[in-house]
Formats: sequence, structure tokens, C-alpha cells
Amino acid sequence: MEKIMCKLHKILETLSQGSIPSENDIGFLLNCKEDELQPLFLLAREVQHSVYGRDVYIRGLIEFTNYCKNDCYYCGIRRGNRHAERYRLTKEDILDCCEEGYQLGFRTFVLQGGEDPFWTDALLTGLISAIKNRFPDCAVTLSVGEKSRESYRAYYAAGADRFLLRHETANGAHYRQLHPPELSGEQRKQCLFTLKEIGFQVGCGMMIGSPGQTAAHIREDLLFMKELEPHMIGIGPFIPHQETPFAHQPPGTLSQTLALLSVLRILFPHILLPATTALATICDGGRERGILAGANVVMPNLSPLSVRKKYLLYDHKAGTGAEAAEGLRELKKRMSAIGYQIVVSRGDYKAASAL
Repeated sequence: MEKIMCKLHKILETLSQGSIPSENDIGFLLNCKEDELQPLFLLAREVQHSVYGRDVYIRGLIEFTNYCKNDCYYCGIRRGNRHAERYRLTKEDILDCCEEGYQLGFRTFVLQGGEDPFWTDALLTGLISAIKNRFPDCAVTLSVGEKSRESYRAYYAAGADRFLLRHETANGAHYRQLHPPELSGEQRKQCLFTLKEIGFQVGCGMMIGSPGQTAAHIREDLLFMKELEPHMIGIGPFIPHQETPFAHQPPGTLSQTLALLSVLRILFPHILLPATTALATICDGGRERGILAGANVVMPNLSPLSVRKKYLLYDHKAGTGAEAAEGLRELKKRMSAIGYQIVVSRGDYKAASAL
């Protein structure tokens, strides 16, 4: 144990200086048990509190379509999944979700969906404008995949504030292991730089423990994120879906995900960092442990109950029943029990210059 603590403290010194650990050090963290990582979690919390205090921001997640033209090997709504029960919410459905969320205290709405050709730029910009007109004090976040520069500009002009686009892996060979040949890791990364250039608050991220992932890949991810300087980073454990080529692959672990949440908080003190649904799925109390590892965002589901079980990116997803937005009181209680508070706020990125 003494050797482990000695090694860990050297890694903490590296992180505290803003430097990315070596491949060997990242591998060491990935192999640590959760109880061995407590000094890392403590440092991450200190950084978290210095920027965001003990505030936890909530985002109202609206999964508005599970149609997708892509066939990514890990995703349950991939076009090749013939057993998926497809749906699209209407504009009115989505506005009703926002209305319900607003009354509950949500001030950010996240519109997440597959890359669905039905949702043209005209329809999406009309939806964004309608939400911003009805709820002018709220932020709109999009998570709708790879689009053209012109499309991204149109969404921004219509009032969208943030855009989430997980890069999944910065390594080209690993990207090809996870995606069909028509998709390009370089194209995805370029989309992120384009979004940032246009003016969005931008979020990238990856799955932890995805098939073929190594410590070297994760280090490459960290280097890419240093170059991008995102406002948000979303990570969660890989969880297999039974209707994908990765159905029998082992899932990512809680301890690995928590370790990397802490690494990200220390390296990127100002980022908005969610404790994801996937984290809650693999472990009861996973969200709380994510917050205690440095996360400061949770994303309860505002989608209608009738469709939640149809938006399954992976098996056994949490939040497909009444747990989600209707359980906001319980979520507040859980956060309070670990010394944090849910706040009614847009929860924007806090730039260093603004502090």
C-alpha cells in the first residue's frame, strides 16, 4: 500500500502542474481500486470547490429521436438494430417537456438524438427558436452529431448555446475499431473545432473501457482535449448493448471512470463535468460518487415516460422509468447527503478570466 501511495502522490504532483501523466501512470490509475484513489478524489474536489463551490448544475435531457443514419458498433440505436422501437417527438411534445422542466427548476435543456435526417436544419432551427422565445432565461444544448459548418452556424444563430459531440477516441486506429468505415475520427474532431470557432460552448468526451481502449489511447485523448480546450467533457463507462457487435464485450468499471473524472477535473479546473447516466447505471450511487470525484453536472431525463425505454444506447440504462425528472426531490436529497446542492441556474462554463 505504501508503494501505491508513493506512486499516486507523484502522479498528483504531475497533475497539479497541469501536465498530462505518462502512459504508464495512466495505466497505474486505471488499475487502482477505488479506495486507493481517495487522495486523487480529494485533490479533484479541492479544485472543483475552488471554481464551482459545492453547486451541482442540472440539465433537462430530452431524447427527441432515436432514429440514426449511422451504424456505430457500440450504440443501441444504430441503424442496424432491427429490434429498436423507433420514435420521434413532435415540436409540441418537446416544448411540453421544456415546460414541465422549467416548472421543476431546469434552466438548461439538452436536445439529444441520433443523426436523424428527418430533423432538417429548418425544423431544428425552428425548434431552437421556439424554446428560446418561450424560455429566454434558459440555455439550449444540442447533441445531434456531425453536421456541416453551415448547419452549426444556423443552430447558433437560432439561439443554441452549447453543443455536445463526444469524440469517442482521438486515436485513428481505435476510432476505426468502434465505427464503420464511412465515419472518420478526423472529421469528428474537426467538427468540434468548428463548433468552438462559431461560438458554442463545446463538449467532447469518450467511453471508458470501450473495446480496444488502452492507456495510450486515453493519454492521446487528454492531449487532444488540451488542444481543443473544451467547455464540457462527458465521460462514462462503456456498457454493452445486446443488439450490437460488442454485445459480449466487458463493460468499463466504476473505479476507472471515477479516476478519469478526477484527472479531468484537475487538468481542466473550469470544465462542466457530468456524472453521467451510465455511471448511475453500473452502480447504485454512481452519480454521487461521480460528484465526489470532481463532477459538477447531472442530467435527469425530461423525455416522456412512454419513450424512455426506447432510447437505449446500452443495456439496463438508468432513468427509463419514474426515476428521472420526477425524482428530482430524491436527487436533491442525495446531493445534500454528500454535502452538495442542486442550484437553479443555467450553469454556464466559468472562464478563468471571469473569476
